Amino acid sequence: MVIAALLLINVFFLAVIFIDTVDKTRSERQAIENVCAVLRAGGIMIDPDDVNGGGAIRTMRTTREDETEALIARAVLGETEMTDQGVILFYESAGRGRAEFASAGDFEIELYEGVITASAGTVRTVQRILREMKLETSELNLSGEQGSEIVTAVSAYRGASIFNCTIDFVFDGDSLVTIKGRYVTRVEAAEDGAEISTVGTALLVFLAAVKSEDRQEIDCTRIYEIRAGYMHRVVGSYGESVIDPAWLIMTDAGRYVIVDATGEIRLFS
Repeated sequence: MVIAALLLINVFFLAVIFIDTVDKTRSERQAIENVCAVLRAGGIMIDPDDVNGGGAIRTMRTTREDETEALIARAVLGETEMTDQGVILFYESAGRGRAEFASAGDFEIELYEGVITASAGTVRTVQRILREMKLETSELNLSGEQGSEIVTAVSAYRGASIFNCTIDFVFDGDSLVTIKGRYVTRVEAAEDGAEISTVGTALLVFLAAVKSEDRQEIDCTRIYEIRAGYMHRVVGSYGESVIDPAWLIMTDAGRYVIVDATGEIRLFS
């Protein structure tokens, strides 16, 4: 009887948790639909299904890590010789190419022709290299024409894009010739790190900017997608940086980023 009673109690609490979760989901959905209705009334069309919530995103601190730079270099150059020039570190392989790493995660690798070829296709080749580099990315974008393709990887932290940290993989024919961009490493919680605002707040801030006479350069009638992520900024001389919560808004007039802590809205290429 005692065991049966305990089972009934557990079932009851599970039912309560389930109901609360459903109610919360419905409440969040209703809030999004209400905000979308406000935007439509303001002349901006948006589908609630194109709105993604923020999740657990807050300001984080990042620092430079020489071990990660060495790993990235070895992933494409093999064994290398490192030269320390203070803020800039060089890695060179006599038969494969050279790499240069600056502060804040900026780097460039030049490869000799034929060292790495895209026998499995450019995108799959980049995916393999990123795994060997142990870099987290959220998406890959292909541009250029056949024979001169560029695959751009967007850096990420725990699944959320760092919108202004990208890495370009440049191909000449089927040879990978250049890798350049910015990544982040050693991410830690920042003191007094701000959490991201709600998606509803971000949309209303954007609507206010569109309607503002001071922001006539923002002129859109349709939002295709809004999603949460980060923007990277440098705060120190040797790779000390932070990634701030941000919202990326894709519209018919271009892509915009809202830097959450300041409310700043900028056109994002």
